[in-house]
Amino acid sequence: MAYWGTGFFLPCLFLLLGTVPAFAEGSRVVATGGGTTIEGSAGGGIVPWAVINGYSSSDEWSATAMATGVYVDDFTLNVIGASLSFDNRFELSVARQTFDLDTMGGELGQDIFGVKYKLAGELLYTAMPQITLGAQYKRVDDFAISQAVGARDDWGLDVYIAASKVFFDAVAGRNLLLNGTVRATKANQTGLLGFGTLASNDYQFVLEASVAVLLTDNVALGIEYRQKPNELAFAREDDWQDVFLAWFFNKHLSVVTAYANLGSIAGFADQQGWYVSVEGAL
Repeated sequence: MAYWGTGFFLPCLFLLLGTVPAFAEGSRVVATGGGTTIEGSAGGGIVPWAVINGYSSSDEWSATAMATGVYVDDFTLNVIGASLSFDNRFELSVARQTFDLDTMGGELGQDIFGVKYKLAGELLYTAMPQITLGAQYKRVDDFAISQAVGARDDWGLDVYIAASKVFFDAVAGRNLLLNGTVRATKANQTGLLGFGTLASNDYQFVLEASVAVLLTDNVALGIEYRQKPNELAFAREDDWQDVFLAWFFNKHLSVVTAYANLGSIAGFADQQGWYVSVEGAL
């Protein structure tokens, strides 16, 4: 996996960025690119939104790079990723996840390659919400553990549709963002424990949602909720939720922190802890 992982693709992405002449600060309003999820696509922390990463508008390019850590009771998830966007319509992303089994010992890894396309609407200026269609190709490094707990495959494809809208002066004079996402997936624990099961290889449809209030033009307070498939027989997979605070210092730097409740993971109950993500944008 070393060749096909993000160790290969991240340098190639930034080499590509160096050849693109049309980078600028971007014409979109600050915070409208959202943050970057643990899977590399634009959104909150755990839920992809309909927004396109960065601040590019018509005929403009943008790029982002991020580093994220999630620290719960028995596990640590570290993620690095990057994205390339064009025209506020098309987004390519790549992410590398490393999942440390702090209590048991050992490590799981996964590469995720994403694509997102804006179908209709606008986040700010139309009655119709912004609607995007996205896909994430995922592949785990070592299938032995996943196979041992009942997973069928070492790779999978998530497909989702998201709708996002900002409502002006909605809460005590503050702007309100609402997002809803429907995902079709076979992933166990987002793919870190493989895809499908020996008993079933059917796609599961799950719902994801985010709500955020813009306390200022560049500070957002919100909550997220993500349903999980719960298909593996050996251990329950709970839904995820978090409360986050995001600072968009400018169009080049943002930081998202959150308190996350990830429920039961691989038989370890009540996994709660902190999330922090730093993103840089061009």
